[in-house]
Amino acid sequence: MTRTEELRHRLLGYRPTDVLWGWLGPGLIALVGGVLRFWRLDRPQALVFDETYYVKQGYSMIRYGVEMRTLRSLQKPDVPFAQGNPDVFSSTEGDYVVHPPVGKWVIGAGEWLLGADNGWGWRFSVALLGTLSILVVGRVARRMFGSTALGCVAAFLLAFEGLHFVMSRTGILDVIVMFFALCAFGALLVDRDRSREVLATKVGALARGEWPRGGGPWLGWRPWRWVAGVSLGLCTGTKISGLFFLAAFGLMTVWWDMGARRAAGVRHWARGALLVDAPFAAVQTVVTAAAVYLVSWTGWFATSVGYNRQWAETNPGQGVQWLPPALRSLVDYHRQQFGFNTTLSSPHPYQSNPWSWLVQTRPTSFYYESPTRGVDGCTVDQCSQAINPIGTISLWWLGILALLVVLWWWLVRRDWRAGAIAAGMVGGYLPWFLFQDRTIFTFYAVAFEPYVVLAVTFLIGLWVGRRSPDPVRWRTRVLVVGGYLALTLALFAFFHPVYVADTIPYEHWHWRMWFPSWI
Repeated sequence: MTRTEELRHRLLGYRPTDVLWGWLGPGLIALVGGVLRFWRLDRPQALVFDETYYVKQGYSMIRYGVEMRTLRSLQKPDVPFAQGNPDVFSSTEGDYVVHPPVGKWVIGAGEWLLGADNGWGWRFSVALLGTLSILVVGRVARRMFGSTALGCVAAFLLAFEGLHFVMSRTGILDVIVMFFALCAFGALLVDRDRSREVLATKVGALARGEWPRGGGPWLGWRPWRWVAGVSLGLCTGTKISGLFFLAAFGLMTVWWDMGARRAAGVRHWARGALLVDAPFAAVQTVVTAAAVYLVSWTGWFATSVGYNRQWAETNPGQGVQWLPPALRSLVDYHRQQFGFNTTLSSPHPYQSNPWSWLVQTRPTSFYYESPTRGVDGCTVDQCSQAINPIGTISLWWLGILALLVVLWWWLVRRDWRAGAIAAGMVGGYLPWFLFQDRTIFTFYAVAFEPYVVLAVTFLIGLWVGRRSPDPVRWRTRVLVVGGYLALTLALFAFFHPVYVADTIPYEHWHWRMWFPSWI
């Protein structure tokens, strides 16, 4: 084995070679998950929960380039919009909104493609990203754990998970946040492998004991880190909470660089990572994300009627004076948005504390109707039509144990895979504990759900292990995992009617409300 090969093995470890199944396995699972998500996507023909904001705003973005206020003469603009008349907006008055434009552009793209007068148009883009995220998480798991089987396990868990399923069929922003953050995570994983290959090649080409001054070689342009920067900009451009993913993943990639240089035998590995890698990483992730975020406001810049667009002209001498008027107006707009997003405390019957999200004690009811006999296919005296994103508890409850194991393997065993999963949880989950007095909901957990899936997959991989000399024991553990996946599928099938607003007898709906807090 040459020195380069030795270093490559030390830096990269085991990588599976079954390229076909590495794509085909997760891809087939994603296909099945996609069929389920797109099946009867137009039902119900009503704006569900926060679709009242984002579906209408998405259409406004396509029509006007910016979010416009609904006509003041309309008491309930959702009614004509849901009935196929989306022209409910003023053409002269911008609307105050509390989230950046990207997610609404994404939703609006589906409405442009399939029409804004039906549920297909409202939800198409989100369903597409939800489906693609199944494939991405499968590929991410395969790369992290070096196993096509574990990649398929991760894809399966996400495909048949209730919270992800419902959120993928609802035209709101959270799946979009999840998808772009997951893409950034996956891009950084690819970059980790590619940069280590470069490092192994450059170090291996040197004679033993020979090394240039400084902390080691520059590792090139690293295009996948640019991809991560764009993805994080789109994530932040959907919801400002994407900044937490940007911070967590930025630190993660620099930490990986430090570990790579140290493992390669670079004497001044910390100096090399901090002085050679980190500044360029900041440009690729932070600066790129900021540029993408600013570009996402192009529609607002191009209009004269967007909310707060003319603030600088009407408030001379206020704000950041050295900025051009348009940017000064945008900064003040962000000041207003930040105040709203950090202080919102209006009571809501389905608000929940982040401590409860992993346990799924208070899922958010998105939609509920009570048709009677002869209405919407009801064959008994009273029926129910409900959309309730109840998380599949086989994932979430085992996920609590899995995250504890991840924490142990990261802090004690120094396993980089556990650290990567922890970074996803830090970026997507931990910040919400700073806003426990704010009105927040359990469905926000979909943003960090892929990392719960990866944690459970990591736990399964540790428990099963590689094929051992004791085939009976190994086969038994594989069968237990198969039983766990079958249980997950059975729970998904059981709750499916309350995920998609099927008309079922009220008694059957009540069977599925296992805890009083679910009602």
